[in-house]
Amino acid sequence: MSRNRIFLLTGLLVTLLLAGVVSSFASSAPDGLDAAARKGCTFDAQGNITGGDCLAKRAADNQTADSPLADYGIRGLDGPLSTGLAGAIGVLVTLGVGYGVFRLVRRRPTSVG
Repeated sequence: MSRNRIFLLTGLLVTLLLAGVVSSFASSAPDGLDAAARKGCTFDAQGNITGGDCLAKRAADNQTADSPLADYGIRGLDGPLSTGLAGAIGVLVTLGVGYGVFRLVRRRPTSVG
């Protein structure tokens, strides 16, 4: 096996490990954009808006809200396993699409005859 292939496979394994394991420790607290959109509103214990005026009040689900990998998890699974698997699947899909695009646009040697 060539050194390039070993390097690429090692990178793939490290990426899958990071996406699958480290993503399980992600915080469930709102990120910066979400926190800024929630300023000015009041919330109940479940996180539902109960009053006030903020950007989050006008938020709506996007078109992929019912997809199998929506909301950083896998529908039907709960907890860190769901987040880790969704991260690993996301890595594989991203690499697959990138590889496919690369194969389509790479230059092929032209024969001069």
